[in-house]
Amino acid sequence: MEALALLLAATFNAGTVLAIAALGLLINERAGIVNLGAEGMMLVAAIAGFATAVHTGNDWLGFGAGAVAGALLAAAFGVLVIWLNTNQYATGLALSLFGTGFSAFAGIKYTQEKLSERPHFEIPGLADIPFFGPAMFKQHPMVYFAVLLTIAIAWFLYRSRAGLVLRAIGESPESAHALGYPVRRIRLAAVMVGGALCGVAGAYISVIYTPLWVEGMIAGKGWIALALTTFATWRPARVLLGAYLFGGVTMLQFHLQGEGVQIASQFLTMLPYVATIVVLVLISRNANFIKVNMPASIGKPFFPGS
Repeated sequence: MEALALLLAATFNAGTVLAIAALGLLINERAGIVNLGAEGMMLVAAIAGFATAVHTGNDWLGFGAGAVAGALLAAAFGVLVIWLNTNQYATGLALSLFGTGFSAFAGIKYTQEKLSERPHFEIPGLADIPFFGPAMFKQHPMVYFAVLLTIAIAWFLYRSRAGLVLRAIGESPESAHALGYPVRRIRLAAVMVGGALCGVAGAYISVIYTPLWVEGMIAGKGWIALALTTFATWRPARVLLGAYLFGGVTMLQFHLQGEGVQIASQFLTMLPYVATIVVLVLISRNANFIKVNMPASIGKPFFPGS
């Protein structure tokens, strides 16, 4: 039971990274914008957050630096695709490549740096509950933030006027423009919020999850976060559940290795990505289900007055 509790705790920790990034991308896509640059944004945010934490000794400033880095890259992406009407998919891929190269260059002198001893968090009283305490109540505050963020985004999208406007722009930007809404500015704001959340997720990896800097340390998590939005059919609660599912698959490989299971480590490392492909294939078999839930204008350019 103790081993299972530790596996669950690790699952929540790993799922937090995916959940925060995927929720940011969900906001983008609800506004009709697809940003394939999540991997690059998370890498740049990871080095920005790590460098800030190293120099200031403050993890929260590191998260802030990651959010700013992600938002700035997303703003550049937004200007290109929303105002200059560049191809969203090609621009996103270019952003991902840029982020990979830039983070490797900027992080050269930080590869040997180490952060101070990581603080341990627990909720008094609840942390002492057998099984549930170690599994759920000894987590970093960002783990609980991911849950609260999911609830807040769900409320925003389905219970607020601003969320209704955002969803309307994702469905029909022409109609929203005809009603007088600044479609381009709202889309840019959504893209920047999404970039900031990807940045927080990237900083969490380098500051808390694996407190060090290694080139390419995001290791495909940005792409998994992108897949999660489709897996969740653009619904926040399903994003959180999917993030924990993929987080559990990721942690399972280390658990099996620790238990001495005789399986090649390369195969275990493949598990999260194989699971991503299998889930997307299963979902894609029902095209109508995706079409009903997918924002109608996702990935399509918008030309005011045309």
